[in-house]
Amino acid sequence: MLSAILWNQNPIIAHLGPLTLRWYGLLFMSGFVVGTFILSHVYKSEKVSPRWVDVITIYVLLGTVLGARLGHVFFYDWPQYKDNLLSIFKIWEGGLASHGATIGIIFAVWLFSRNNKFDVLWTLDRIVLVVAVGGALIRIGNLMNSEIVGHPTTAPWAFVFPRDYEHLQQFAPDQPVPANSYVVERFRQPNDDIKVEARPAGATVAAGSLVAVPRHPTQIYESLFCVFLFALLYSMWNRTKERTPRGQLFGLFVVLLFSFRFFIEFFKEDQVAFEQGMQFNMGQLLSIPLVFMGLYVLWRAGKNPENPYGYAPRDLAEYEAAEAAAKK
Repeated sequence: MLSAILWNQNPIIAHLGPLTLRWYGLLFMSGFVVGTFILSHVYKSEKVSPRWVDVITIYVLLGTVLGARLGHVFFYDWPQYKDNLLSIFKIWEGGLASHGATIGIIFAVWLFSRNNKFDVLWTLDRIVLVVAVGGALIRIGNLMNSEIVGHPTTAPWAFVFPRDYEHLQQFAPDQPVPANSYVVERFRQPNDDIKVEARPAGATVAAGSLVAVPRHPTQIYESLFCVFLFALLYSMWNRTKERTPRGQLFGLFVVLLFSFRFFIEFFKEDQVAFEQGMQFNMGQLLSIPLVFMGLYVLWRAGKNPENPYGYAPRDLAEYEAAEAAAKK
């Protein structure tokens, strides 16, 4: 039988002079890098020039970062920022919200489509393939940060997060400690990094000891679901390509992703203090309107007789001809 997995991963990869390279940042940007290859393949398959990939990537990158940051500020932590608005720009201190990122991406795609004569739902149907991959990588980034952890569990695949300082527990000397728990000690190193040591806890622990207990690795659950979403949506697109009903992939993506998000929140610890005691937390409340929006788009998918599949500039031949001429 498996025992809980001790997850004591340092979120910092390296210090490069004044810069700190973190796993989360690397995985966040990797989603955009991988996404450009996927989107280039999709665009070429539908006779759309891959030159648009770089353009839309810039739009979506800005929409993701700005939307995720503003979503965190206004949905989760406005009291902290309202008296110090400049701190909103300190993104390196953490604080991004996926619902805000979703709104930011939709707005960015609308802006790109309006400026470049693309159908907005055609563009959204293709961009969700990239978003699914990015979502999977970002949740692994959350895992590397030991954040967004789940409730305690006895499941054999449970993870122990000694670096999740917020949810370390204390037990009385005569109080039994859950199996596979770890006693945690922290030490500040000369470079100001925190070294975390974890040793297996016995049946009881000394008073005042900080204990990390086995928890649901909800980051992995969400990451795997995003991988499933990508596989499903790509297989659907690959069967129909330019004849994909307008809005079908985007609507299905939003419905499935945020329905799963609503469900998985029952396994997570609260992200902010005001969620304590709420029947549904903020993540669930924000997911509900997005699910209904997705259902409406899915219901309407491909039903416009004048524009059943959406449209985009079919300029691949022109692009390839220009490239060939440039090489002569």
